[in-house]
Amino acid sequence: MLNPLPTPILDSPEYIRLSLAAAMTLGYTKGWFFRGALLKCVNLLLTYDDGCKANCSFCGLAGEKLKQPMDRKFIRVPWKTFHIDDVIDRINTTPDYVSRVCLSMVTHPKSREDTFAICELLAKQTDKYVSILIAPSAMRSGDLERLKDLGAERIGVAVDAATPELFEKLRGKLVKGPHTWKRYWRFYEDALQVFGQGMVGVHLICGIGETEKELAQAMAKAAEMGGGTHLFSFFPEKGSAMQDMLPPPMGTYRRIQLSRWLLDHHMIRFSDLSFDKADRITEFGISDEHYDNVVASGEPFETSGCPGIDGKTACNRPYGNEKPGPDIRNFPFSPKTADLVKIRDELKQYVQES
Repeated sequence: MLNPLPTPILDSPEYIRLSLAAAMTLGYTKGWFFRGALLKCVNLLLTYDDGCKANCSFCGLAGEKLKQPMDRKFIRVPWKTFHIDDVIDRINTTPDYVSRVCLSMVTHPKSREDTFAICELLAKQTDKYVSILIAPSAMRSGDLERLKDLGAERIGVAVDAATPELFEKLRGKLVKGPHTWKRYWRFYEDALQVFGQGMVGVHLICGIGETEKELAQAMAKAAEMGGGTHLFSFFPEKGSAMQDMLPPPMGTYRRIQLSRWLLDHHMIRFSDLSFDKADRITEFGISDEHYDNVVASGEPFETSGCPGIDGKTACNRPYGNEKPGPDIRNFPFSPKTADLVKIRDELKQYVQES
């Protein structure tokens, strides 16, 4: 009996994974975007046959070691693997509105050097802005400076959890993970020193066990340190430890979005916000007229991420937080009049306490 052919190892840096939206935009996969959305940033993810070495409770990557490569999902959709050279060729044929590419690290012994290699390729062989979503647990002193020298323009740090206790419970020792709250925030601070004020973002997820007050406090910390928040709404990942949890109520997410926008634009401080006895935001510290104008702009409810050539968010991640439909959480385009009517109602929705 003949031995079967070995399964090819499609590891980085020769190979890279693409989000479904990126695969569609680069022509690997057929499809269309709900309501005519356009992806403006090509999202790339390092890939290894033996998977990510972390074990974050909310993340689909944590359970990948048990799955076949073609079954793997992350942020709700398949991330398929392609050769880096072909991906770069296709990036160079994208329309002008695609102005950024973002490379996400995973926690793996090879991820440092592979990130350097791919960052350099992207910076030298494409004309796009390059963002790196770093994995501090895999990095060393001097790595941020090296990334900047290789052409990275901005840095993201996926803190994700709003409090040290929640971080430890979902990402740290309590789930046998390598990450620590102090290390992540220290790398955020270091990245601001290397890349400059406004050139670094913290990823935070709404709906993984924190209160509105706790998340607002974390977003205020990010803004006061000199960066800002790239905000995500929790969506249960199949195969993760939190696969049976529900997303946060829409009212909660809308209030967090609005407070994030006000904090990042330095229109308010954390102390300007008011909360009820359940730590839900009740007042935003601005006048009624200012509130009406900001909500009417629709900007707080658009995806928050690294900007593109037009100064608006390029990393707009269409429908990465929800299934396409009437309940859009992060708008990948400017909300329309009907959307804004719905948003105004949602801002006032408070889930009844049990």
